[in-house]
Amino acid sequence: MTMMGKSGAALATAALLAATPVWAGNKLVPQGVKVAVAKSGLTVNPDREWNRMGARPGRNSETWTIDDDGLNDVTFYGGIANDSTLFREVNKRAKPLPRFASNMLLTDIAALFENSYSIALDTQVMKIDSVQPTTFLGAKGVKFSFTFSRLNEEVRRKGEASAAIIDGKLYMITFEAPDVYYFARDVSAYRAIVASATIAAVAGGK
Repeated sequence: MTMMGKSGAALATAALLAATPVWAGNKLVPQGVKVAVAKSGLTVNPDREWNRMGARPGRNSETWTIDDDGLNDVTFYGGIANDSTLFREVNKRAKPLPRFASNMLLTDIAALFENSYSIALDTQVMKIDSVQPTTFLGAKGVKFSFTFSRLNEEVRRKGEASAAIIDGKLYMITFEAPDVYYFARDVSAYRAIVASATIAAVAGGK
């Protein structure tokens, strides 16, 4: 198949996947309504409708999607405490997940995410492409981009993340989607969520 043929087939596949109904277990998140996420004081105001996934990747996290899981996923991490993992343990004895440390450098967050994903997805095809300082939730933060492929899957995925450590806890919002079609189409919706994000005062915080 020619490169043009491959590209056309990929776009056709993407269009078919976009028509797939979102799982019934999801809950609609309306456009333009401020909503608290990840069982925390983190709130966002999306510029379009999303679907909140019923399954949570971790105790203090949740995932939204527009079309379906794996097509355009935004994940919120709301106050990951010191010595806690980003995700639920997959195989704690053989492959324990790395743990967040409240005293880690902001630039270490990207490595924490990369190592956590590599174990959780059982894939070595994970790479942090860029890391740069940013302001997130009114605090000094870090923004990074990444690429990866899931186990036994040829689809290349791209992602972005913004994170900050506030009162000793990690707050982060990430986005990931297939490199073909979905990432370019939906990354602006993710960025609008990040721009709208605020955090309530933490009781007993510094």
